Amino acid sequence: MTIVYSCDVKSRKPVQIRVSIDEIEPNAWRRLVLPVHWNLEHLHLGIQAAFNWWNYHLYEFCIGGLRYGDVETLTDDATDDDRRVFDQREVQLLDFERGAVFSYQYDFGDGWRHTVAVEEFLTLTATPKHGTCVAGERARPPEDVGGVSGYERFLEIIADPEDPEYAETIRWCGGYFDAEWFGFSIANKDLRNALRSNVKRRIYQPKPKAVQKKYLASI
Repeated sequence: MTIVYSCDVKSRKPVQIRVSIDEIEPNAWRRLVLPVHWNLEHLHLGIQAAFNWWNYHLYEFCIGGLRYGDVETLTDDATDDDRRVFDQREVQLLDFERGAVFSYQYDFGDGWRHTVAVEEFLTLTATPKHGTCVAGERARPPEDVGGVSGYERFLEIIADPEDPEYAETIRWCGGYFDAEWFGFSIANKDLRNALRSNVKRRIYQPKPKAVQKKYLASI
């Protein structure tokens, strides 16, 4: 049964959402608890932080067949055949109902689609001032890896040190990549700071000490 809260009650409740990256198996996902006054622009920044995306590609939300995002950016080269883009800042998380599901796409070249599911509105003693990552699994694909097919090939290469592309590929991804890795404390810290400007975030996965020594010896 779908539960609908009145706005005055819902506005005092943080929202729990689950964000997962489509079309890759095993699935990479994060469960987030966010302030309901966040709008879609804030949600974009939160997703970027939770997955440690680098936030330098275009993005948009698709909700009920409508596009939401930065209107000026997404309509800069638009044609008459393109669907209208609505201002992402006009939609807040409190506008959704429990059970709502919509799409978030990041990087129109690689085409990383995420499914966003509104799981529930929580009752906490205090309204959170920032987002929190409470659970998750697996790493997101490297930036600019070439979409789903490129990611599949990437995983094949780094799994085989004898592959002629192995050395170049492992350097390209920062010296180490584990598809099963999920840095909970890193994701949570980055999400808490998601709306702050000029915050430095880790670019690549941290290397285990044994891997780091081996990598340094090879360069």
